[in-house]
Amino acid sequence: MTQNPQHTRTTLLWALALLFLARFASAQAIAASDVTPFHEDSTTLPWEIGVLTQGGFGITEERDDFKYFMVGVHAGKVLATTHGHSAFRSNFEYAVEVFPFWQSYTPKFQRAFCTNPPGAPPACTPFYTVGGTFTGASITPIILRWNIAGTRHFSFWGQGAGGVLWTNHKYPAFGGPPYNDQNDGPNADASVWNFTPQGGVGVHYFLRPRRSIDFGANAVHISSASLGDRNPGVNASVQFSLGYTWWK
Repeated sequence: MTQNPQHTRTTLLWALALLFLARFASAQAIAASDVTPFHEDSTTLPWEIGVLTQGGFGITEERDDFKYFMVGVHAGKVLATTHGHSAFRSNFEYAVEVFPFWQSYTPKFQRAFCTNPPGAPPACTPFYTVGGTFTGASITPIILRWNIAGTRHFSFWGQGAGGVLWTNHKYPAFGGPPYNDQNDGPNADASVWNFTPQGGVGVHYFLRPRRSIDFGANAVHISSASLGDRNPGVNASVQFSLGYTWWK
């Protein structure tokens, strides 16, 4: 029995069409997996978790010789689907950062602890050294971040945040000669607890669709809100971060 040439050609065309569709579907699947979390056409809201290191310096009111270094972790959750078009697509993210290792390097100086009884000259202890290296831990439980999708490799963010800092000594060191009963008296000291309101910008560089290197710059204010006797604080510091993030 001879085979119909027309039927053979039709079968061959269908086979080629099915092969083409299979290859096209495969290519689309690969392409879909080859986009960043900010470029997916999906209602899935991604998570991120990463590690980072951060360092910087003070910039105001005799704090320009203060230095900072810390190591910690970052976790965030996108709370709203991406809005907009093209590179300007954007979304809102809530995040948290924890720095179990935090240090500040400050100048050392001499101070005395003095009392000033009524009708008598000040009575002061011998001078002792304060300042130097402060070690502590910091948590930033509120990070409100706006992400801009950008390109397949670069995504950008701006954020506002607030945190809490604990140090092993009252930070920053306070007092010193010449004697001043406001600075060296019994009610003249800072606190081991400080607050860290801050804001900054940054960029994700995606090495792969679910892996990014992150660069950030933050302006950080450090203040005890008068939890101590005095609130010398650090009005402004600039801190730069470098991190690595896994996206889920």
